[in-house]
Amino acid sequence: MSTVSTTQTAQSVLSRFARSEPVAAPEESKESRFLTLLTTQLQNQDPMNPMENAEVTSQLAQMSTVDGIERLNRMFQSFLDAQEASDSLQAAALVGRGVLVEGRNLALTESGAVGGFEIDGAADKVVLSIKDATGLEIRQIELSDVGAGSHNFVWDGTAKDGSRAADGVYTISMAATLENKKVAGRTLEFGPVTSIIRGPSGTDFQVGSLGVFKYDDIKQIL
Repeated sequence: MSTVSTTQTAQSVLSRFARSEPVAAPEESKESRFLTLLTTQLQNQDPMNPMENAEVTSQLAQMSTVDGIERLNRMFQSFLDAQEASDSLQAAALVGRGVLVEGRNLALTESGAVGGFEIDGAADKVVLSIKDATGLEIRQIELSDVGAGSHNFVWDGTAKDGSRAADGVYTISMAATLENKKVAGRTLEFGPVTSIIRGPSGTDFQVGSLGVFKYDDIKQIL
């Protein structure tokens, strides 16, 4: 059986590093090219009609402006890169957390069910209706004096007749009013954040089997 010694391996690596590779000349900067052109222009100007000081000053000012814009662009890109990295770290912290997104389903387990709703304005009365797969109302939850925004609620599984409803998936609907006038709103569904997805348009969130959502789609983090 053939063996390769440490010395042979080291020599092989060192021989690769010792190869002579052509070294590319450093690229000339825009400022250097500009100054070269300006110097050439001054050297070859018509002695009978030399450049005015204002012309030279104007060209120098243009170079300074272009250089300033490029520096600003680089700084702004660095800021965007840092912001994107920060957003990704914050997004990663949500993995494993429960969130509320727009939806109508309510999953009841032996521990109960978590749901939510969002209203566009204050309401003095909010009625949540929980129905089974056949459309039969199993429970009604009534809330009063609810502020605008998103809210969560917990259902322990107790039905209208006092019995325990069977575990499974139910649907919820809502009606919100203020002084008997309808207040616009929508129901929210609970799900766990299982992964994050970085794409060209930002960071998306996989919320269990509910699908992929944007950060703005998440109404509450529980």
